[in-house]
Amino acid sequence: MTAATSHDTVVIDTGTDQLLCEIRERVAVITLNRPDARNALSDYLTPALRRMVKERGDDERVGALLITGAGTAFCAGGDVKGMGDNSSKKSMSRQERIDDLLERQRLLTGALVAVRKPTVAALPGAAAGAGLAIALACDIRIAARSAFVSAGYARVGLSGDYGIAWLLSRTVGSPIAREMMFTSDRVDADRAERIGLFNRVVADELLQEQAFAMARALAHGPAVALRHMKDNLDEAAFIDFDTALQHEAHRLVDASRTDDHREAVRAFIEKRKPNFTGR
Repeated sequence: MTAATSHDTVVIDTGTDQLLCEIRERVAVITLNRPDARNALSDYLTPALRRMVKERGDDERVGALLITGAGTAFCAGGDVKGMGDNSSKKSMSRQERIDDLLERQRLLTGALVAVRKPTVAALPGAAAGAGLAIALACDIRIAARSAFVSAGYARVGLSGDYGIAWLLSRTVGSPIAREMMFTSDRVDADRAERIGLFNRVVADELLQEQAFAMARALAHGPAVALRHMKDNLDEAAFIDFDTALQHEAHRLVDASRTDDHREAVRAFIEKRKPNFTGR
């Protein structure tokens, strides 16, 4: 539901002040807004985040999603203080708890991975546990110099959720993923960039500006081609080379039939920037 419009910015009503969302220049900027709790997930923030990811992923006004955190953290993961005293879960059977967690995972990181538009995470500070999983579920991660990450689960005696092991292994490889999961050690921005966990590290004061600039550029890109690129990249770790060639051939031919491809060729010949329309 749209709450207000200001110039080219559309403010979205998320249902809670713990999550902010606005659409600006075709970028849906989704901000986790619990700075006093390092943007830890909560019973208010998390359902709103699930809904915003799905709705903005399907929103024709949106070409890219940018997820960030208010204050000096991205997301500290689950609320540790509430983990030991959750009466609603105590009354559930083991299978009920498994089913409940599966549903919550699929509707958050599962939905974020499924978005067929470019997704960018801007990390002003810590990303831990499920917060790290959310960042890893995005296509690109841009971090402030002061940011760091930690798997975090070992410190609270848990094994991991929200796809953290799968996402981390695909991003940094199994040996480093194992080290991070087993130790829960803090990984600073410089090392995170070296191991490929962060795509870019920028000065703290430039984070939001540069992350938005990247998201805006992607949001105005050739939407069909970008969607097909995501499909190709997502499949790359699981299919053989010949199958990859077949899928790429189908998708490239489909992309070649779009208005955006024809516009890009004209722009190249005319030595100007293309004006993509997503068709």
